[in-house]
Formats: sequence, structure tokens, C-alpha cells
Amino acid sequence: MLGKALGQPAHHPLSRPRSLWSAFHIDPILLGLLLLLIGGGLVVLYSGADRNIEVVKAQGIRMAVALVVMTVFAQLDPAVFRRWAPWLYLAGVAALVAVLLVGVGAKGAQRWLAIPGLPRFQPSELMKLVVPMMTAWYLSRHFLPPRLSRVAVALAIVLVPMAMIVMQPDLGTSLLVGAAGLFVVFFGGMSWRLIGAFVAMVSVAAPLMWFFVMRDYQKQRVLTLLDPQSDPLGAGWNIIQSKTAIGSGGVDGKGWLQGTQSHLEFLPESHTDFIVAVLAEEFGFVGILALLTLYLLIILRCLYISATAQDSFSRLLAGALTMTFFIYIFVNVGMVSGLLPVVGVPLPLISYGGTSGVTLMAAFGVLMSIHTHRRMISA
Repeated sequence: MLGKALGQPAHHPLSRPRSLWSAFHIDPILLGLLLLLIGGGLVVLYSGADRNIEVVKAQGIRMAVALVVMTVFAQLDPAVFRRWAPWLYLAGVAALVAVLLVGVGAKGAQRWLAIPGLPRFQPSELMKLVVPMMTAWYLSRHFLPPRLSRVAVALAIVLVPMAMIVMQPDLGTSLLVGAAGLFVVFFGGMSWRLIGAFVAMVSVAAPLMWFFVMRDYQKQRVLTLLDPQSDPLGAGWNIIQSKTAIGSGGVDGKGWLQGTQSHLEFLPESHTDFIVAVLAEEFGFVGILALLTLYLLIILRCLYISATAQDSFSRLLAGALTMTFFIYIFVNVGMVSGLLPVVGVPLPLISYGGTSGVTLMAAFGVLMSIHTHRRMISA
């Protein structure tokens, strides 16, 4: 009736009822892939945790909360993220300052804030979302590609929180935060000349970081990467046992719950950072290939959402969040297989833990918001 009253044909998009997915601003393809990944992760976690069902239940609850967070973020219009980006960034930097001054420490690191009446939280995790959001907000306000002066400001936006996270110390999270912001700058049209200059600056600064910034345990991780056999019963133990587990899986693995490295407690952190070694031992090359294929499908879907975004802010933010997810995978698999230093980056949505999972699902919520609101506008 509305279509006729407006002089529109009956098949006009405005006359079609909205689907349930559109009503809740959920992308069904991305949601299906994420649920498949989470479900498979719980199966592997049960083995990695040595059949401890309580660990699996706790992870299931965390993933349920993460799905709720994703759904909430998906309801918000991308304009809301753009409008709040500067204030969220200032709040995040203030929280990082508070961590350095009055933060709660554990295992030699001071990374958490404890507010009376609330559970303690890690502000650096929030910056994985806020830093690319702020960088995208700044660059999208100007013509792209950005001039050198604006690239410098964008880099400052990224490097300030990154440096504060390094001081906690938390090298793994600082690298992820830095990568998220730098991807925004790259997608904004940073010239290859500037990229080359930045790489040269990093190369020059690397020796200085080694002597004046990196802690002794961080240096040890690099030395262990270069020669794990130099301390096979100490610093090199994790890498040696992880590579042994991966190699022993062969083509099709030993079978679920049949892994020896994890169940005989040779493999450390088998349900957290090194869980991919458990998967490789029990499901072999076939299992690893299936996992990487699933990750690839998620990344391709997210890249499609990024490419079809309708404004510069959404494209820059979506692209950066997608590539941050890729960096999670690349760093974790690289360190477990002995190709990168161990920096404590979990395997996304597979490793046991709640904070990183909630952050990642919030990022997927942002991506769904960008995609579903775009479809409503273009209808």
C-alpha cells in the first residue's frame, strides 16, 4: 500500500519486509563462520585442557558474552563510532596512564586496572579497537591520500599508546595495537616512499630498542628463536616441544584426545598460546589446513565488507580491523612453529581466555555494523 501511495512499483525495495538478519544488523555469512570457528575451538580446547570440562564451560560462557558484545556493537551506526572516536581515545590514553601509576601487577607486568565494585580490566585490549578508530577518524576528515604532515600526526596517534603499553611491559599487545593503527595509515594511501622511510627508521631504531627498551626476558625470546637448542631445558623448551608436537601429527594426526605432548605435560600452555600445536598433533596437516581455510574465509568476508563500505572512515576502520585479525593468526602460528619470537599472542577465538575474544568479537560487531547499515542505506 505504501509503495502504491508513493507511486512505486510493488517490487520496490521499500515494499519488501526486512529479514531477521537485517533487523538485528547481523551478517549471517560472517556469523556462521565465527560460530564454526568457536565450536571447533571448544573441541580442541577440551583436549588441550586435558579433558577439563570446567575450562570448556568457562570458555563457552566467555564466548557467549563475546557474541552478545558483538551483537550490541552491530546495532550501532558507524557514525556513532566516528563521533565517539576522539573521546574514546582520550579515555583510553588516560586509562593507560592510570595503569602505569596505580595499575595492578601480575607475573612481573602491570597491565590491569582495579576499580572498586567492578572486575579488573586491561585497557590495552580496548586500544586494539580505539586506536584504529581514532586514526581512521583523523584521516577521513581530510583528503586522501594524506599529506606528510597528516601522516606524522596519524603516526603519533598510534605510537603514543603503543609506547605506553610497551612500558607495562606488554610487547605482544603493543605490536597488535601498533599494527591496527598503521594499517589505517597504509590504507589511507601512504606512499611507498614514506613506507620505505618508515622501514628505514625502524631498522635504525632496532639496535637502540635492543639496548635501551627491551627487557632481558624479551631479548632472551629473540635469542631462543635464533637457537632453541642453546637452552633446551630452559628458554628453548617451549619452542622445541611445540615443534615436536606439530611434526608428530603427520598428515592426519594421532586422533582427538590422543596427543602425547600435551597430555603428558611436555607442551606448556597447551590450552592457551600453544593450542595450535595440540590441534596439529591430534588432527595433523589436514586439521591445520582446515583451520587456516576457515580463517581465510573469515578474512575474505571481512575484506569484502571493507571494500563495499560507503565512506572513508568505514573503509579505513574495517580494513584495519580485518588485518589486525590476520596479524593475530600470523603471529601466533609463527611463534608456535618457531618462525617468530614468543610474544604471548593467543590464537584468535581458539585459545583459552576472555579479554582478547571479547575484543575480537566487538571488532566483528563493528564490521557487521558497517556492512548492514550500508545495505539499509543503499536499499
